[in-house]
Order: sequence, then C-alpha cells, then structure tokens
Amino acid sequence: MATASTPTPGADANAELARRIPEEIATEGNFDLIDEICTEDFIDHTPMWETTGRDEFKKQMRSLLESFGDFSATVEETVTEGDIVAMRLTLRGTHAGEFMGVEPSGKRFEVGNMVFTRIEDGMVAERWVQPDMLGMLSQLGIVDLPER
Repeated sequence: MATASTPTPGADANAELARRIPEEIATEGNFDLIDEICTEDFIDHTPMWETTGRDEFKKQMRSLLESFGDFSATVEETVTEGDIVAMRLTLRGTHAGEFMGVEPSGKRFEVGNMVFTRIEDGMVAERWVQPDMLGMLSQLGIVDLPER
C-alpha cells in the first residue's frame, strides 16, 4: 500500500513522461518526440488554443517557439495521483515573434503555470494548461493592469 511518502507504482514513470512535454518539447524544441509520447488523438487544452491530434499540437508548439525563441518551461514540482500528473512550472521567454496577432515587443516574461496531464497506456493522452496569461500579457506590455 502506498503512503504519502511512498509513491504508487508507476507514479514516477508517469511524472517523468509528463515532464517531457515542457522540458524536451517546449524548451528544447524536440517536436518529433510528440509522435513517440502522445496518443494519436492527444488533446491539449489551453487558454490560447485547444488542439486535437499530434500534428495540430506540433503546429501550435512550433508557433509558440516562433513567438518566443528562447522559451523555457521549468518544472518546479510534480504530484501524481493515479493516471493524472499535476505540475507547477515557471515559463520564461522573450517576445521575439508575432504572438496572438501582436507584433514582437522584445520584452521578457516570467510567469507561473499549472498543468494537469492524463496518462493512458503509457502515453500522454490529454493536458489541461493554465499559465498566468494576465501576468504574461502585462509583462509583455500587451495589456495594462489597473493602478492600485
């Protein structure tokens, strides 16, 4: 029986698999890895897009890295429960290409991000991604926060 200090069997493998998307795909640009670790009908839910399928996900990830060439996603913490891996990340980048219709500003951002990843038969089947979009857009000068 697993306890809070003893992970359930497979929990470490699921966490390692889930981490590969931010660490190897988003940060390193290894788009071929998507075919290896994501199910054919993989779904990615974000505030910016919802993609279905590997090819659509590759297209969105390429677009993200074109907007932020130095983009990085640092996994700060993971928690695994059954087939779900929760991750807390820090996202960083410089606005070097068009993003959401906005021309590059050259400004940098650093924000938090929460990701829940569902693993199915040893592959990533679905993700729910919640970056601090308001923080990111305000740091890039795209939106202004009200004065306090």
